[in-house]
Amino acid sequence: MADSCLAGLCDAGCSDEEIAQAKRLYDAGRFDELRRYLRLCRCELMEQLHEQQRCVDCLDYVIRHIEE
Repeated sequence: MADSCLAGLCDAGCSDEEIAQAKRLYDAGRFDELRRYLRLCRCELMEQLHEQQRCVDCLDYVIRHIEE
């Protein structure tokens, strides 16, 4: 896998294990599986993002309540 792709996975917050799995799939030429795997990783990151947004929303609610 090209170094720039690996750097992109690091920058995206992928774990060492996820990067190693992606590299194995890439090196094996299993590009369809790699694409599915990366989409799964993306979905997991999006779920984390949504969870963090829910936490921010809760804090915003508390702050608004205190300011009233």
